[in-house]
Formats: sequence, C-alpha cells, structure tokens
Amino acid sequence: MFSSIHLLQPHLLSLLRIISSLVLFSYGTQKILLFPAAASVPPVGSLSWVAGLIELTLGFLVLIGFQTRIAAFVLSGLMAFAYFIGHASKGFFPAQNGGVAAILFCFVFLYLVAAGAGPFSVDNLLKRGRTTVAA
Repeated sequence: MFSSIHLLQPHLLSLLRIISSLVLFSYGTQKILLFPAAASVPPVGSLSWVAGLIELTLGFLVLIGFQTRIAAFVLSGLMAFAYFIGHASKGFFPAQNGGVAAILFCFVFLYLVAAGAGPFSVDNLLKRGRTTVAA
C-alpha cells in the first residue's frame, strides 16, 4: 500500500487546495455577500471587510487553481497578518487566542506557493495548452 501511495500525491495536492480555499472563500462570502448569515458583519471599508474581499476574490482564484502561486502568496500573508493583528495580542497559545485557523491557513497557502495547484486546476489546463501549441 505505501509503495504506491506516492501516486496519489498530485491529486491530494489538488484536494488540499480545493478544500482549504473553499473554507477560506466561505469566510469571504460571509463578510461580503452576507452568506451564510453571520451575527455581525464588518462595516464596508473596514480592515475586516477588506480582508473579506481578499478572501472572496483570491480564495476563488485558488479554488479554481488560477494564478495559484501568486494568490496563495497573498493569502498566506493575509492570514499571517490576521493572526498577529487579531489573535496574538490575546495570548501566546493559538488554542487560547482563537488563531488556530489563521495559522493553518497561513502555512497551507505558503505550501501552495511552493507546490503549485496540482493537476485539477486552471493553471494545469493552461500549462498543457501551451505545451500542445509549442509541440
């Protein structure tokens, strides 16, 4: 079993990208599109609202796998920023300061900067299209 599990790696990379970005995208839809309904919504133009706009737009780009490395780089920085602005001041331990999701998102998106989008992505379709035209 373990001798052939490495064959799943590219597909699991795509799955990690899709699920992570879908969860982040849902935070953006909640802040910007008001879906699903939230107890509080950030005022338009506030720092949280701008973060929601970035989560919505770049989260969608990572979800479909378009310009993944660039979008993931910005999202990784956004999540680091969110952790230090919104959570770190509440205590050292992420489990106590509410910053677990921000840290995980930061490092998952940082990994996607290095690893790319995987086979199930617009980036991969465009790359295959360029190699076909060049051949």
